[in-house]
Amino acid sequence: MKDVKVLGPGCKRCQATQAMVEAAARDLGLEVAVEKVTDYAEMAKYGILATPGIVIDGKVVHSGGLPREEDVRRWLQA
Repeated sequence: MKDVKVLGPGCKRCQATQAMVEAAARDLGLEVAVEKVTDYAEMAKYGILATPGIVIDGKVVHSGGLPREEDVRRWLQA
């Protein structure tokens, strides 16, 4: 199971990113644990300066703006 964290204050882009990750995992038949991180101190630990951010299994894969759907799928399958 992949551990996915969506970092952001809860804005529309952050919500859309979380939904995109969950939908991609479902479509790919992957088990993921998605955690929403809204605490700025926690986000800073990952070096995220722009949200939304995506961390998969402890590795930052995206920061700032909506990710592309094909990128989310690729990151989840890696």
